[in-house]
Amino acid sequence: MQIRFNHILLLLLGSTWLSCSKSGDTPEPEEKKEWPSPVGDVVGKVTVGYQGWFAANGDGGPINMYWHWTQDWGKLPSSTNNGIKSWPDVRDYTKTYATGWADLNNGQPAHLFSNYDDQTVDIHFSWMKQYNLDCAALQRFNPNGIEGGIRDAVTAKVKTAAEKYGRKFYIMYDASGWNNMQTEMKTDWTNKMKQYTNSSAYAKQNGKPVVCIWGFGFNDNNHPWPAATCIDVIKWFKEQGCYVIGGVPTHWRSQNSDSRPGFIEVYKNFNMLSPWMVGRMSKIVDSDNFLVQTNAPDVTFCKANGIDYQPCVMPGDLQERQRVHGEFMWRQFYNMIRAGSQGIYVSMFDEYNEGNQIAKTAETQDWVPAGSNFLTLDEDGTACSSDYYMRLAGDGGKMLKKEIALTPAKPTAVK
Repeated sequence: MQIRFNHILLLLLGSTWLSCSKSGDTPEPEEKKEWPSPVGDVVGKVTVGYQGWFAANGDGGPINMYWHWTQDWGKLPSSTNNGIKSWPDVRDYTKTYATGWADLNNGQPAHLFSNYDDQTVDIHFSWMKQYNLDCAALQRFNPNGIEGGIRDAVTAKVKTAAEKYGRKFYIMYDASGWNNMQTEMKTDWTNKMKQYTNSSAYAKQNGKPVVCIWGFGFNDNNHPWPAATCIDVIKWFKEQGCYVIGGVPTHWRSQNSDSRPGFIEVYKNFNMLSPWMVGRMSKIVDSDNFLVQTNAPDVTFCKANGIDYQPCVMPGDLQERQRVHGEFMWRQFYNMIRAGSQGIYVSMFDEYNEGNQIAKTAETQDWVPAGSNFLTLDEDGTACSSDYYMRLAGDGGKMLKKEIALTPAKPTAVK
């Protein structure tokens, strides 16, 4: 009975919103309500999640291994030592690194890039400017192990590139698996990351430097902290003068499924909530269902409690054939904007490991290693340029900012 009711409600809401979008009117009821915060560097903007976590042996970096390209970082990337699901288009890079993969199907060598090279981060932020992507959330996992040195180095490179290209960035702590998170995150911010807030490129919202903490409330063993510990960390960052975003479970409001129970006060302590959606949906109809059952009620709750709302939008896992040449991602933009979201978080910019990257990706089988099973952007028979999903995200940003009309029909040409 509940399923049938939700289906009828979806049809009614879809009909109402669609008629509004066709007429060019502002959709009701959420869009005309005031946002909890005014437009700033994250409210009213498109933020992309930026891993910046690829390295190579010989790049001169502190790790000197094939960081995140492989399962065994000490060995060459190859068909038997592979850590990615999508193959990047590396034609814009002047410096790349040899691999153990067979040559590409077009006969060119199968090379990969390193984020330790200044030119790599520079190129990525030049793309963000070119395609009107406003802000990058630089992922920062526990920096106290082997990865710390290169993460510190990449942070400095992000600052330089963001300043150069007029983009914004902020630190996004991923607390996953971070055993001593409560003390070490505070120390890391105080001793290392806080200095970046002096940059003209560091994102500010409501006049405060932005920091995001991803992982509080997830119902798994990688995120074990009690609610009191999480609230302590959030309040500490607020005491440092920060605007704090929470990367939270999809079902944070109902506190079930991927969310721990008894965490609503944790979620209410954040200035902005950014519910995670990767792995939760794979088809256009899934986005429509989430709109009615989850996202629209989320917006209502957030506005009633003075919390900003920045849901995830994703291109879909290319290797799992989820993308439908951009239709899947555009539907999410359309749904999240008409629901009344304050901003959009694109997950992710460079996540070749999970296949949900928007950065340049192999267009056709000519551009992947021979004999590999990598799917390319034309996998469903529709040719897409390697930059297509950055262009699509840029157009989604225009729709968020009302520079183009709200429309269920994606305006972005595939080539």
